[in-house]
Amino acid sequence: MGKFFENLNGVLIAGLVLAVLIALLPDSGYANSVGANNLWLGIFQWLHVFFGITWIGLLYYFNFVQIPTMPTVPAELKPGVSKYIAPKALFYFRWGAAFTVLTGLIVAYLYGEEKALLLNDPNNRLIGIGMWLALIMAFNVWFVIWPAQKKALGLVEADADTKAAAAKTAMIFSRTNTLLSLPMLYAMIAANHG
Repeated sequence: MGKFFENLNGVLIAGLVLAVLIALLPDSGYANSVGANNLWLGIFQWLHVFFGITWIGLLYYFNFVQIPTMPTVPAELKPGVSKYIAPKALFYFRWGAAFTVLTGLIVAYLYGEEKALLLNDPNNRLIGIGMWLALIMAFNVWFVIWPAQKKALGLVEADADTKAAAAKTAMIFSRTNTLLSLPMLYAMIAANHG
């Protein structure tokens, strides 16, 4: 059993198979759905939540764990984080953001709520606000945080002053995204379950 759980890919595949089996159960809501649109909607909703958890989970990891802890990490241990952990976490962070937005837009289209982005329909305004907040956050990830982190972590050439300024920029925009994540999550949940 230990060998199985040591293999992350195997665990993910098993989890995916289990999710499919549950979706096929008669009481799942999808097994008896009429039309392929409902099945696709279910798949993209699930993917949207999966990627969203990945994205926001890593956002919270950076802000609740890594950023506050790094000043207390001994200097000789910091390269372990900056050269190995942070680049890998940032990979999943930025792609989690991209796929959360992509699957969210697909879900909005399948629901017929793509016009929610216009914010002019009172019935869809809350989901539209959540969508705009997520778009701003994803923009921050790809066009501010990631470019700054590449400099701060030494993934691209930068002098010490540039690295320090980039680290501060990345932190400020990461905290901005943490701030925006709270109303974004509320808007997304309340729009569908509120």
